[in-house]
Amino acid sequence: MLEIKNLHVAIEDGSKKILNGLNLTVHNGEVAAIMGPNGSGKSTLSYVIAGKPDYEVLDGEILLDGRNILDLEPNERAAAGIFLAFQYPIEIPGVATMTFLKAALNAQLKEKGQDVLTTPEFMRRTFAAADKLEINRDMLKRALNVGFSGGEKKRMEILQMALLEPKICILDETDSGLDIDALRIVSEGVNALRSPDRGFLVITHYQRLLNHIVPDVVHVMNAGRIVKSGGKELALELEANGYRDYQTAA
Repeated sequence: MLEIKNLHVAIEDGSKKILNGLNLTVHNGEVAAIMGPNGSGKSTLSYVIAGKPDYEVLDGEILLDGRNILDLEPNERAAAGIFLAFQYPIEIPGVATMTFLKAALNAQLKEKGQDVLTTPEFMRRTFAAADKLEINRDMLKRALNVGFSGGEKKRMEILQMALLEPKICILDETDSGLDIDALRIVSEGVNALRSPDRGFLVITHYQRLLNHIVPDVVHVMNAGRIVKSGGKELALELEANGYRDYQTAA
């Protein structure tokens, strides 16, 4: 379970405060969606949870299964079970996709005190997951994300998530840049990973993603805090009416 309590965050140089006493809980087995206008702090929240160093936490806690992770480095948070799928996955020229995937997976297994995978074991696991996501195996032979389309990059993010099996999966506008077919494939990959032991935090602007990844709860974020929570029907209300009422309230 992920619990965020009274979180206040500013840009590292202190020039701007972004999160203002945010409270949020994502239960195990739950898909929680966060919607809100541009500039409300949604992506900042995802970065702070993952440990991006460009921000200063002024107050509050981020608890993963009761443990405050704010003092952990990003790699330690990843090993503890935090996974962030980026809105714009970066390209890493010169780093082969399979090399990257194997290094990431084995690093986490070591951190958990488990045996690393042999090359044949790793390849079997990776190919099986890639086939479910309709990832062409030729993509796995290329440098990570280099020359990939937007949909291919997002599928690669979901492949990483499937291999690492995190406790909390944060999807930062995963639907950005996806056509209809890619959206379906990525959503099916996410839904296949839904589990009683795994929570999802889905950040999006649009209802169309939530037609495929149906949330248990929807939170509206504005001015750096959660201003309303409700069921999946809340997303339909936002799609119809926009954020004007919530911006006025904030």
